[in-house]
Amino acid sequence: MPNLEVIHENNDFIVVNKMASLISEKSPYEACTVEDQVLDHLLRSKRKPYIGIIHRLDRVTSGVLMFAKKKSILVEFNDLFSRRKVQKTYLAIVKDKPPKNQENLIDFLIKNNLEKRADIVQSTSKDALECILSYKVLDKNDFGYLLEIKPKTGRFHQIRAQLAHIGLPIIGDEKYGSNKEYFPRSICLHAWKLSYQVVDSNEIRTFEAPLPKNAYWTFKSF
Repeated sequence: MPNLEVIHENNDFIVVNKMASLISEKSPYEACTVEDQVLDHLLRSKRKPYIGIIHRLDRVTSGVLMFAKKKSILVEFNDLFSRRKVQKTYLAIVKDKPPKNQENLIDFLIKNNLEKRADIVQSTSKDALECILSYKVLDKNDFGYLLEIKPKTGRFHQIRAQLAHIGLPIIGDEKYGSNKEYFPRSICLHAWKLSYQVVDSNEIRTFEAPLPKNAYWTFKSF
């Protein structure tokens, strides 16, 4: 089993840096998932640990992932997410130069279950859901341009679909049109930061996941 990289742990929850190529949630069809890694870690100090999946990341995505260690904490974070008191910040690398240094994207998508992807459609399409994100260019290297992305909605594959829709597929994301190779079952999309407002407080707490350790992610600004 691959080593688990723990970013933060307390009595209520554990924050880890998910490795791309693993799925978040336990599955009978997977030899190892991030939930399996977390369970193995928690069993070292507790006989029957509780694990609640606060949110998920796509298999191909790396970065910040949180698991509750108590049912009450899972309920608390579910409420924070539903009230949009949680902000995720992603980093992505795209091959081509974006049309603008920063931009807000507003689109509508539907989940294409047959092809397991999201399709950008007209707002009047049946079952279309609005998806909103902002991006800005942070840096560039020999592989491409580094974007900081802040989704305002949490739709299925929305970052991948919205960037591809403006001609900027994420490196390695063949499903959305990338013709540049990356590592197997991985794309250049990293859940960099997760910030949330502490309940009954004005305090904002942020957790940050170190960037993947490969040449694609070598930038002067990091």
